[in-house]
Amino acid sequence: MISTKGRYALRVMIDLAENTNKGYIPLKDIAARQEISKKYLESIVKKLVNDKLIIGASGKNGGYMLSRAPKEYAILEILLSAEGTLSSVACLADPDYKCPRKKKCKTLPLWTEYNELVYSFWKNKRLSELINS
Repeated sequence: MISTKGRYALRVMIDLAENTNKGYIPLKDIAARQEISKKYLESIVKKLVNDKLIIGASGKNGGYMLSRAPKEYAILEILLSAEGTLSSVACLADPDYKCPRKKKCKTLPLWTEYNELVYSFWKNKRLSELINS
């Protein structure tokens, strides 16, 4: 399941894409338009900045902007920035997870196939597809 962090990260990115010609967009403006707490958005945009999906600038004319064109963003990278993983089970979410049943697990192929479908779906969707829709 995708949490509010993932959904809100998408909304931030859409907002920035729709306002891309206006320079840096203050977080308070994004929060107001998206009806999301500015405090909650601060943690989300911090991850997006750390992952270089957006650029942040402080000061009087500061705010946030996309680091590249909307068509260059796969929805997958936005969701991964916010969520960390989209894997359905712990043994696939963490490569260091040591499952004692891995070699005899009858369901692992099912979860692996499901994850491949999910990741492929989000990888093939672009931020530009969500703008003004």
